[in-house]
Amino acid sequence: MKVVMIPSGFKECMDADEVAVAMEAGAKRFDPCIQTELVPMIDGGEGFAKAIVAIKNGELIHKRITDPTGKQIVSHYGVYVEENEQIAVIEMAAAAGLKLVPRNARNPLKTTTYGVGELIRDALCLGVDRIMIGCGDSGTSDGGAGMAQALGVRFLNKQREVVHVAGGEDLLHVHSIDLSMVDPRLKDTPIDVACNWTNVLCGEKGVARVFGPQKGASPEQVQLLSDAFDHYTKLIENTVGIQVGHMPGSGASGGLGAALLAFTPAILYPRFDLIMDFIQIEEKIAGADLVITAEGSIDFQTPQGKIPCEVARVAKKYGIPVIVITGTIGRGAELNYEAGIDAYVSIIQKPSTLEKAIFKAPQWIEESVDCILRQVSIGMKIGVKQTGT
Repeated sequence: MKVVMIPSGFKECMDADEVAVAMEAGAKRFDPCIQTELVPMIDGGEGFAKAIVAIKNGELIHKRITDPTGKQIVSHYGVYVEENEQIAVIEMAAAAGLKLVPRNARNPLKTTTYGVGELIRDALCLGVDRIMIGCGDSGTSDGGAGMAQALGVRFLNKQREVVHVAGGEDLLHVHSIDLSMVDPRLKDTPIDVACNWTNVLCGEKGVARVFGPQKGASPEQVQLLSDAFDHYTKLIENTVGIQVGHMPGSGASGGLGAALLAFTPAILYPRFDLIMDFIQIEEKIAGADLVITAEGSIDFQTPQGKIPCEVARVAKKYGIPVIVITGTIGRGAELNYEAGIDAYVSIIQKPSTLEKAIFKAPQWIEESVDCILRQVSIGMKIGVKQTGT
């Protein structure tokens, strides 16, 4: 039996490489001779820049920037050369990720993407020909206004005074947008963005309502953010003439997608479409007997472009069964059966604190894969007994 393991990371716990190693340990625990292939996946979130740089033999550039809470940290982006083009790879999570926001400071009304803009600006100073941005694992909901300010966009009040937008709530104080000081190098630098294509900025399925609570927003704060994004959308339409509120990807990373669409020459892509150019999984899946993938949480949102369902979509073309291991099984998880996932299993087998679950995750992933393969083996034996082959 050949098992191909295609995990994503467990947010704020383990990256995809670490999950893959634990999964393989579980397989070898079941059968030391089992054939495995590891394909750690990236989705534009944590580890995106490092993974692309490793694949392309590029290098990481380290830069001091502003984190989501306004503090100075050392972040990074990647650079590689392909077909005589120097390409920068920016991972928004490295500048504005949830992991960078302390749990006691998780208020999406007051976190900023300013550091993302600083990384873009530094890449422009380096003279890159193209920029690729991965959107995922964000800890911000400022509509990308922080990034925009770092690139020269000015937000003004009714008195034409500059408003410093330090978080999503400040958008309500903005009366107009001034683009006269935007970095001129942007217009000559193509930007490709890997994002969750289904995320939109406004409406009942807008990013404030869907993801705000995950970032620490109370119901009142969710409503405030939603109102702020509705207002922001009108400001953008008045300034650049496009209605970003419901454009695909506009809600990516707390609305960063909207700012990229409005203030840069960015083109947004479903993240899996871009990532598949770097990680060739179809051939690997086609040669498997079983695919095991992984995600920190599985729920009603997973079919909307998350790695497990994208993996399942490819696997279904070849009739390969797909099993997901996960930390949390959330509301609407059963929808994943319709998306091509054959089974899902939580690694958490008994009540646990979050701290303990994070600490024990490698061991529990290993045990879960061992258990899954034992159950698959039972099924195979039953099949042999019934068919006599």
